[in-house]
Amino acid sequence: MPAVRKNMNDFGAFVPGPRARLAPLGSGPLDGLTFVAKDLLDVAGYVTGGGNPHWESRQKPAMRSAQAVDCLLRAGATLVGKTITDELAFSLEGENEHYGTPTNPRAPDRLPGGSSSGSAVAVAAGLADLGLGTDTGGSVRVPASFCGVFGWRPSHGRVSLEGVVRFAPSYDTMGLLARDASHLRLGAQCLLGTPAVSLAQCRLLFASDAFELAEPEAASVLADAAKALGAVEEVQVFAGRPGDFRDAYVTLQGLDIAREHSDFLSSDPIFGSTIQPRFDSVRALDPSAGARWSAWRAETTDRLRQLLPPGTFLLLPTAPSIAPLRFLRDEAAGRFYDAALTLGSVAGHAGLPAVSLPIATLHGCPLGLSIVAGPGEDEALLALVMKIA
Repeated sequence: MPAVRKNMNDFGAFVPGPRARLAPLGSGPLDGLTFVAKDLLDVAGYVTGGGNPHWESRQKPAMRSAQAVDCLLRAGATLVGKTITDELAFSLEGENEHYGTPTNPRAPDRLPGGSSSGSAVAVAAGLADLGLGTDTGGSVRVPASFCGVFGWRPSHGRVSLEGVVRFAPSYDTMGLLARDASHLRLGAQCLLGTPAVSLAQCRLLFASDAFELAEPEAASVLADAAKALGAVEEVQVFAGRPGDFRDAYVTLQGLDIAREHSDFLSSDPIFGSTIQPRFDSVRALDPSAGARWSAWRAETTDRLRQLLPPGTFLLLPTAPSIAPLRFLRDEAAGRFYDAALTLGSVAGHAGLPAVSLPIATLHGCPLGLSIVAGPGEDEALLALVMKIA
């Protein structure tokens, strides 16, 4: 697969060209910490490339940074680079045929996960303390799982997306990656604009049907980890129809993309060989299918939110397996993608916050366990992460 080869001292995490750097804009809880920003976020003075040369060629250097970038800078952190993303965020694998696929520091022969691949790799490799990414269907959580770091997807709408390339707006969220739970919490508090909270008690639910979607070895390891945390009360999150979660996500996300990027897609941009079919499928969607799945999503959102009142948390695999081998192209790749989208869509459909914990390993590779909370319960979720990490 053709790819731009970069300095491997940085694990290929950064976009080609001069390294973006911005000094802190103030002093605060992030004094002395460094962070990176996915190349979907504006950084003042630099072009937002979106992981695609055709997209990049249509952009000018950003006049101002994304609000999330400014937020971390004002809290005392230093920006040390912009990081590789899958093309316009349309992947969970972490590959980029144009600019190179970052190398997973924890499993160099395996994929880093995407689409926030470069941010996860930079954090996992110790090149930055925090990594800003975006998460639509798992784009922070999956690379967190593959690279062995913490990955937070906030409640939909709680963190500003101003200055961020939109992908599928009804699912898009900002996200944050960290090696250390305390750094994750500090960065998240800055993005949320709220203080930390304490967690007196909690109820942990074991999503048994979600574990059935994972590969057997991974499911066993993660189930043991979940039960060791106290998740012994079993629930069925998919109501017997996990395929509906995937189909609804693919359709509604695709229609979002078609609306958001109609002008760009009409310019016939060139995408990588694995990404092109995904955009082709988006352009072929029948808009009339949206009504059925929008109604389904509304009902499912109500059911999931009722399942998760304050103080209740749902545990499930972040991904169906450890990271697949790099550039894998077989039936297993398709099964992985379908299962990963299904698992990631639980939080996505209902706009729920989730954190992937680097809690286990299998065959020497990291394996993440996700905790999902009720809407707006980000502070409580972060308190739980601090309690068990």
